[in-house]
Amino acid sequence: MKYDISKTSAPKMPTLGKGTECIQILLSQASKDMHEPLVPMLFPVLGAHMSGSEFQYPDLSWKEICGQMANLVAESGGNKGQLSNLVEAICRDFRQHDEEELKKLVEWQRQMKTKSANKEKPIRPDVAFWFPPSDVTSAAFLQNAMACEALGGRTQYLNMPEVEMADRMCGGHKQISQMLRNIYDRQRAGALRATADGVTGNPILRANLTISSTPFATRRFYKNDLFNGTFGRMVFSFKPRTSRDGRIPRQGKYSKEFYEKLDEYLVRLDICKGRHIIPQLNKLTDNLAADMATLADLTDDDTLWDASKRALVSAWKAGCVLWALNGQAWTKSMAEIVEWLVYHDIWSKMQIFGDLLREGDTSTTNASKSGPKNMLDDLPDSFSQAQLEALRMQLGKDKEGAKNQLYKWVFRKFITYNEETTLYTKTEDYLKR
Repeated sequence: MKYDISKTSAPKMPTLGKGTECIQILLSQASKDMHEPLVPMLFPVLGAHMSGSEFQYPDLSWKEICGQMANLVAESGGNKGQLSNLVEAICRDFRQHDEEELKKLVEWQRQMKTKSANKEKPIRPDVAFWFPPSDVTSAAFLQNAMACEALGGRTQYLNMPEVEMADRMCGGHKQISQMLRNIYDRQRAGALRATADGVTGNPILRANLTISSTPFATRRFYKNDLFNGTFGRMVFSFKPRTSRDGRIPRQGKYSKEFYEKLDEYLVRLDICKGRHIIPQLNKLTDNLAADMATLADLTDDDTLWDASKRALVSAWKAGCVLWALNGQAWTKSMAEIVEWLVYHDIWSKMQIFGDLLREGDTSTTNASKSGPKNMLDDLPDSFSQAQLEALRMQLGKDKEGAKNQLYKWVFRKFITYNEETTLYTKTEDYLKR
C-alpha cells in the first residue's frame, strides 16, 4: 500500500505524467491549493461526455460511465467556486445544445398560449437538456431523464454549488438515499412519472453529479445515510483548512488557446462508443481490491472495507475516462492516478465522517482528525495477544475481536506465532512494506 490514510494530511497526489495531459490542462486554470481537491471532481463532468459507451468491470459486468457522483468539501471561502468555472469550460457544448432545446420549449409554450381552448394544442417537443440548472426540481429531473432515454440514452450532468440543492432534485431529503443509489447504479427511477399529457414513464437514471459543500453542511446532510450504501457511492474530496498566509490564490485566464487544447480532448470522449475492455485497468483494480482487504484487516474496520468496494468502482470509472482522453491507450501515470483516487476518497470520508462512522454519532460536531489506524504498526515487533487486546480497547474496539484479527494477520503472513513463547512476531516481508 502506497498511501497512509491514518494521517490528517491528504495523500499526496502523484506527478501527472503521460496520459494525464487533459487533467493538467484543466488544472492550469485552478489555483495550486485546489489542484488535489479538484482532480476527483473532474471525472463526473468529463464522463458525461461519454454517452454510448460501456466498459467491462473485473467482475465481468458491463458498466456505462454514468452514475459518477462527487462531493467537494471545504470551508467557506475555501475556493470551491473554482470547480464551477472548470465545469462551465468543459460543458460549453452542453450549454450550446441546451440553448437550442430551450428555444424549442419556449416556442411550444408560446403556441400553447396563442391557441384558443377549442383548438388542438401543439404536442410538446422532445426536449432533452444535457446540463440542467442546479436548482432543478424532482419532476423536471425525471422528465428530463425520460427525454434523455428516448433520444438515445444520453447522460445528463448536474453541478450543485450547495449540497441542499440535492433535496430539491430528489423530491425531499427523505428521498435522497433512494434517488442517489438509483443514479449510481443506473437504475430506473422506481416510480411512474405522470406528465401533464397523461404520459407515464419510469426512466433509467443516467446522470453524473458534482456537489460542493462545507464540512458542517456535509455532515448534517449525510448523517442519516452513512450505513445504507448512499455514503459509499458518493466520492468525497476534502480540502482541510489551510494556513493564514494572507495571499489571494490566482486562477487561470481561460484563454482561447486553453479552450482549443481542451476541445481536442473532449472530442475523444464524444467519439468513444461501443463496448471496451481495458485489461491493465482491470488488473490494477483487482490488485487494489486486495490492498483494500489488507488495509481493512490491519485496521479491523468493516466500514472502511464496505466503503472501499464502491471507491474502487468510482476510481475504475475515472480510469475509463482517462483511457478515452488518452486516445484509448493506457499509461503508468494513469494507473498511479487511479490508485491515488481510491485512497484519497477513503481518506476524505474518514476525515469528514470518521467519528460518526466509529460511534454511530449523529451530531454535527467537529469531524475526527485521523483516519483508520493500522494496529500492527502500533505494536512491537514481537507482542502478545494481551497487548493487542489492550490496544483495541484503547482505540474503542472490543478486546474479543483480537483472536480473529490475529488469525487474519497470520493468514496474510503479516505475523508468525511461536507456541513456546506464545508471542506473535512480525514477518520480514511485513517489515519491508
